[in-house]
Amino acid sequence: MMKREITCCFTGHRTAKLPWGENEDAPDCRRLKAAIADVLEAVYTAGYRCFFCGMADGADMYFGEAVAALREEHPDVRLEAAVPFPGQERRLSAAGQARYIRLKQRCDAVTVIRPKYTRGCMMERNRYMVDRSALLIAVYDGRQGGTKSTIHYAAARGLEIIELPVTGLPEESAD
Repeated sequence: MMKREITCCFTGHRTAKLPWGENEDAPDCRRLKAAIADVLEAVYTAGYRCFFCGMADGADMYFGEAVAALREEHPDVRLEAAVPFPGQERRLSAAGQARYIRLKQRCDAVTVIRPKYTRGCMMERNRYMVDRSALLIAVYDGRQGGTKSTIHYAAARGLEIIELPVTGLPEESAD
C-alpha cells in the first residue's frame, strides 16, 4: 500500500499533442526528459518514494521510464502502472506497444481501473492516481483536454502541483 504523503502522480500530453511527435531526438524532447529526471530527483530528495504512471504514450512514457531509471539509483522507489482498461497498449503502434510492455514489466504493481474501455475511463484513471497522491507533476502547454482537467482536479483536491512546460526549457549545461 502506497502512503499518500509520499506518493506522486503524473499527467502530460500524448505524442500527438507534443510538437516533436515521435521524434524523441528533438532538442525540446531531450530537454523535457532531462527536466522530468531532475524534478524526480528533487522530489525523491523531498521524501517521495511512490509514483503512479497512467501508461499513455508520450509524456506518461517519459515519466514512467524516468521513474524506473530513478529506481536504479534508489531501490526504495516504487512505480505503479494505473491502466485505464485492459488492452490500452493495442491502440499504439507496434513500437509503442513494445515500449508499453517493457515499462509495465518494470512496474512494481499494475492496477486496472475498468474491465473494458468506457468513455470516461481515462479520467477515472487520472482521478484514481490523484486521489492517492500528494503531488502531481504535469507536462502542460495550456491546451484544453485531459491534462488540464487532471490539473484542475488535483488543485481542487489540494495536491501540490509542479508544472513543466512542453517547450522553452533551458538548454542543458555542459558539466
